[in-house]
Amino acid sequence: MENLTNSHIQVRYAGFWLRFVAYIIDDLIMGFAGFLISIPFIGGVIFSAIGIGENVESTENTVKGIAGILGSVIGLVMLLVILGWLYYALMESSKNQATLGKMAIGLKVTDLEGNPVSFARATGRYFGKIISGMILNIGYIIAGLTEKKQALHDIYKKAPTYEGRGSHEKNGKFAFGQ
Repeated sequence: MENLTNSHIQVRYAGFWLRFVAYIIDDLIMGFAGFLISIPFIGGVIFSAIGIGENVESTENTVKGIAGILGSVIGLVMLLVILGWLYYALMESSKNQATLGKMAIGLKVTDLEGNPVSFARATGRYFGKIISGMILNIGYIIAGLTEKKQALHDIYKKAPTYEGRGSHEKNGKFAFGQ
């Protein structure tokens, strides 16, 4: 337990496994949404491939088909990144201070003083998570090794995740359950 600044609020930092379960829940939600969104893009890839196959001898149709496939794939990736960014940033900067997965587990994201994070800080956390994953997930693994159980994106944006089960508001800040 630790006091946040001078406010006499006891907090419990969310450990690796609680955060991992919240991540799995969020990943299932985002995976389902991503699947539904990807259907038209998959159709674009299929129709472009059919166009290539019908006119193998036509270089122009082959180029158009490859451009259609690349355009569909790049468009889908960009849309999914934007969707993920908005999901995490809007949810973590909302009054709930958590994504659906974090809410299900009883976790909250705050700044180092226990205040809700801004949309800008939540945005930084989201893109920091991408970097944490790009370096062999070491950015996530360090959450199990640091005193405050912070992953790389938590440290970078100064926004740790706390256990918030049974929390109540006290002096405008959240007091977290023991």
